[in-house]
Amino acid sequence: MHFKKLIRTIKERREVMQVTQETLAELSGVGLRTLKQFESGKGNPTLLTLQKLVDVLGMEICLKIKNITRNE
Repeated sequence: MHFKKLIRTIKERREVMQVTQETLAELSGVGLRTLKQFESGKGNPTLLTLQKLVDVLGMEICLKIKNITRNE
């Protein structure tokens, strides 16, 4: 999963919706400091944290799982 791209998309959506970081943090239950760190490219958000953020922004996360086989 490309967390940087996902976080950038969440930040862009937040800005388009004119939602402040403070409001998103409050509505999602994610700490403001944590949100600011994610948006600045620091830290690795958990899937649960990402889900909380996208729920507030009316988005959803779709995961694609690949079956990778090794030739030994």
